[in-house]
Amino acid sequence: SFFSSRPWPNIPAPAVATGRQTAVRSQPSSVRLAFYLTYAVPFGIRRTGRGGPNICCGILSERRGTFQRNSEYIVMATSPPPSDDPLDGISETLDRTASAAIAQTTFGLSPATLLLAMADWGIHLATSPGKQMQLGAKAIRKHARLFDYLQRRMEDSEAEPAIEPLPQDRRFADPAWKELPFNLVAQAFLLNQQWWHAATTGIGGVSKHHEDMVEFAARQMLDMLAPTNFLATNPVLQHKIAETGGQCLVDGFRHLVEDMQHMARGLPPVGAEAFRVGENVATAKGKVVYRNKLIELIQYEPTTDTVRPEPILIVPAWIMKYYILDLSPENSLVRWLTAQGFTVFMISWHNPGSADRDLDMDAYRHLGPMAALDAVTAITGATGIHAMGYCLGGTLLSIAAAAMARDGDDRLASVTLLAAQTEFSEPGELGLFIDEGQLNLLENMMWSRGYLDSSQMGGAFQILRSNDLVWSRVLATYLMGEREPMNDLMAWNADGTRMPYAMHSQYLRRLFLDDDLAEGKYRVDGRTINLASIRKPLFVVGTERDHVAPWHSVHKIHLLTGAEITFVLTSGGHNAGIVSEPGHKGRRYRVLTREVDGTSYDPEEWASRAEQKQGSWWTAWGEWLAARSGEPGAPPPMGAADKGYAAIADAPGHYVLEH
Repeated sequence: SFFSSRPWPNIPAPAVATGRQTAVRSQPSSVRLAFYLTYAVPFGIRRTGRGGPNICCGILSERRGTFQRNSEYIVMATSPPPSDDPLDGISETLDRTASAAIAQTTFGLSPATLLLAMADWGIHLATSPGKQMQLGAKAIRKHARLFDYLQRRMEDSEAEPAIEPLPQDRRFADPAWKELPFNLVAQAFLLNQQWWHAATTGIGGVSKHHEDMVEFAARQMLDMLAPTNFLATNPVLQHKIAETGGQCLVDGFRHLVEDMQHMARGLPPVGAEAFRVGENVATAKGKVVYRNKLIELIQYEPTTDTVRPEPILIVPAWIMKYYILDLSPENSLVRWLTAQGFTVFMISWHNPGSADRDLDMDAYRHLGPMAALDAVTAITGATGIHAMGYCLGGTLLSIAAAAMARDGDDRLASVTLLAAQTEFSEPGELGLFIDEGQLNLLENMMWSRGYLDSSQMGGAFQILRSNDLVWSRVLATYLMGEREPMNDLMAWNADGTRMPYAMHSQYLRRLFLDDDLAEGKYRVDGRTINLASIRKPLFVVGTERDHVAPWHSVHKIHLLTGAEITFVLTSGGHNAGIVSEPGHKGRRYRVLTREVDGTSYDPEEWASRAEQKQGSWWTAWGEWLAARSGEPGAPPPMGAADKGYAAIADAPGHYVLEH
């Protein structure tokens, strides 16, 4: 009777077995806590509501499904309890809470996974006398090479160095590093770096995943201890201090204080405030013609008198905001497409919070591209739609396209995938963060809040390129006092989003860890899909320096479908390679088309056969789309109020402004 206006017997024990639902009215927090610990956790009772997750929420979202949100306690029993132990719920909650606390202190990295990797490496190295002998001999030879270089350098200032940095390593490019004793310091560091690579790889018995983790950890340590990061061993920094009379250190300290203040207040980086969504970025004219709880659909105004009959639907990733494809007017892909005579629709994703924790991959498919396709078809009357997906949006689009092909839905005219993976056996260095222990920690961290925050995702991406994105920026900004000017792409990158618990957990487990999509085990609406069923023409873009979706992994779509594939490899990285407007200096790309059911080549052979071209890949894509489109005609209306798709707001809409 403490928990309801009715007697306690009105909440019968058989409700757990029969699946009936009985409400318990909200009570003061002390009473609710007693209810949690006594009945709620063991029997699977949760409180649902918009106030966010509670102590039982994560357990029930996994074991008993997703349920209607309201302000009541509900007893659920869609499946019997896994055991009769009344402490099951409490123990799992305690485990999850402890794991989430560990995740907060380790920045989401699993210490158990790292310790296992180190143990695997250390034990096998300790029991490999041949490898130890080889490493010892390498150390002696590297010392001899360093001493030989010193002797030659004393006689000739242009002496050949003992070792050259890797092509992407620009830390020692300044001429000051060629002067004694700093050249000796740099050479010793590079030789030491090479030795550690040999020490952490090629040891028999160590699993590939553990080897990659240990090699990565060693590289992080070396990047942190590089001589460029310290005043005593960095001649460039010493010269800068002398030239400015120490003012660079004063400026650097001011930059540090500014950045710490912005972080403490939850503000974007210094300079990002100059780029305002809807004012000088995301300015292409258009209307929001559809909105549900997950997306807004933007229809852009035509900029030509006639347009192609097949509209373009863009599905961006929800790990980012859509306006990377509509940055400044001069590098907006949206503006460029409308100028080529296409009608363009764009999905703008809602930025999820704790209340959206149960949105899963199927919800994103159903409420995202499928709902958008319905709207685009109703507004334009088109019989074919060119669909384009970027990054995670491309992966979702490939799932949707395979499900549509399975179900006989023929609305797609073509599919374009930009830096999007469909096969995850070799996901690049992101795979370092994907194993059972790491996912368990990450899931528990998300369980406690209902989402994964953008700062944690951004931190993982920065770690992957700590040399360029962490230490070099620390040196330039805080020691040399030179803050890099903010640009539109950097400001967009700082405008992060969140990932809901259920979706991100499914994405990492079903795609990254289990590779269900490539193996034909991924289910949509309870039935498996197969990418081989996609027979529409594919235009697929990879980027040369992509650390998020390595192009070798993106290229594997050739092995998954016999459809016609035009594959493009462009210069640049995951973002800069895609934002590659015509006229952008230094851009180049390679392109090769495989015909339907034609011969596929491995990435290296593909690269040797592909035609290399200068300029932007946008032009090649525009020609490809035009060749698969009908003759231009009158533009469609902006929205269709009579069909339930009235224009409800001006672009860029509301969801893109959510923080």
